[in-house]
Amino acid sequence: MRIGILGYGNLGRGIECAVRQNEDMTLAAVFTRRDPASLKLQTPGVPVYSASEAAAHKDEIDVLIICGGSATDLPEQTPLYAADFNVVDSFDTHAAIPAHFANVDKAARESGHTAMISVGWDPGMFSLNRLYASCILPEGRDYTFWGRGVSQGHSDAIRRIEGVRDARQYTVPVEAALESVRAGENPELTTRQKHIRECYVVAEEGADKARIEHEIVTMPNYFADYDTTVHFITEDELQREHKGIPHGGFVIRTGCTGREGENRHVIEYRLKLDSNPEFTASVLAAYARAVYRLNGEGCVGCKTVFDIAPAYLSPKSGEELRAHLL
Repeated sequence: MRIGILGYGNLGRGIECAVRQNEDMTLAAVFTRRDPASLKLQTPGVPVYSASEAAAHKDEIDVLIICGGSATDLPEQTPLYAADFNVVDSFDTHAAIPAHFANVDKAARESGHTAMISVGWDPGMFSLNRLYASCILPEGRDYTFWGRGVSQGHSDAIRRIEGVRDARQYTVPVEAALESVRAGENPELTTRQKHIRECYVVAEEGADKARIEHEIVTMPNYFADYDTTVHFITEDELQREHKGIPHGGFVIRTGCTGREGENRHVIEYRLKLDSNPEFTASVLAAYARAVYRLNGEGCVGCKTVFDIAPAYLSPKSGEELRAHLL
């Protein structure tokens, strides 16, 4: 598979690493909105082009992985590039997924391409585990906890506020809520009771910090429904104390079986990630394989992780999977 990368930030660099770990993939090109000459790739011999030139190279790419931000990039980029490529993105604004799906599906069907949106760990792997667990325990309740970790999408949303030079946003589970769920107490938890959000912001010199803080804590879909704390720090502090991009979390379903629901069960799936973008990139690479295979079978339009059989993610044959993993 010839993989193209659109956007060479943290996620794009993660895709480059992921491609090197998959023997059936090769990195064919990187497309950027920056000056192509300014990029130094880890993979020798791979061309770098301006994003505006992407369509001219569509015959050289089997799947284009789009590495923009969910706030403003992906809603425009994914439908646009689905006109010329099979595409995968990591759109993570949960409330806007249905509208984004419809836009991408229309573009992909009209052009005869296959697209996947919202690929990663949440949405993505966590979504699958919520689905599996709810099917297995139909009488039950779902709980999702994120963190403690840096949210790339939320950090990006803060950085787009006027006067913000850089930012990191940590999502932190409320420990008492997590332990109550694990104990099978089935608590009724509001969004605010499950997580807090901690923001570390480097403001531009002379910027109105009060306005920036207000825009953060009232931002719909990101911060408005949470107890949010904003810390203004220096750029040196940010680089020294918040350089990494860890993340993780838990998907838990509690449920019951038996004639009277007398037997209780807890299903828990956990991720603990040293690098959020590199793990997300690894998920994107696996689903790029699925997109490539589906397009080869004549399947067009937009898909999500719910639509993909697990075997499509693996480079192994069906015989190998049945012999060694089943």
